[in-house]
Amino acid sequence: MSGFFITGTDTGVGKTFFTKGLTTALRRRGMRVGVMKPVETGCGPSEKRHPTDALALATAAGNDFDVSLVCPYQFEAPLAPEVAARLEGQEIDSQIILTAYQSMSRQCDLTLVEGAGGLMVPIARSYTMADLVDDLKIPILLVVDSKLGAVNHTLLTLETAASRDLKVRGYVLNHASPTADLASETNAELLSRYTDIACLGSIPWQPDHDATEIIDNAIDWNRLLKPER
Repeated sequence: MSGFFITGTDTGVGKTFFTKGLTTALRRRGMRVGVMKPVETGCGPSEKRHPTDALALATAAGNDFDVSLVCPYQFEAPLAPEVAARLEGQEIDSQIILTAYQSMSRQCDLTLVEGAGGLMVPIARSYTMADLVDDLKIPILLVVDSKLGAVNHTLLTLETAASRDLKVRGYVLNHASPTADLASETNAELLSRYTDIACLGSIPWQPDHDATEIIDNAIDWNRLLKPER
């Protein structure tokens, strides 16, 4: 296993928050961790590009990889990658992403690749995040914002992955809001009855936005890092 692809049930569910914490927790276990955010939008104009998520991941990894390897594509508009690229007269080439991943994975024990939005977000014409996962040949880690609607969003994502023969290692329930309600309290039990995909952990709300300790304690490491058959 060379890596994991981190996707979410939606945008704003805590993918970067989770990926940063997971990166640090893996490093504590003595692993050299590679990180990628293949496409980041909302980075500002070309003369002032600032891929916030990619830079945060690189800092968490503590490595000296060039940002162009961590994040090969950076665009100004906070839109789906295909649209943001088109607005700048570009088209994303998946081979460039795959080459960057291969380069990084050769230097690391494990590489975490964070997608943009959910599994069906368009990257290029007729090419989605799901297609990228298929090309990378790595299992998915699904970040679920544990709120009302999470069960539907999770099952739809898992069904899409299954229909494309994409491997899903498991999902994490991330409490991305300080507000606790009956939905967030019952999502875990309901999902356990509707899917055989493992829940790898439940991450409580963190007001200081530092999930490292919580993730380290919450994750089922045996399931996460089990050897592939």
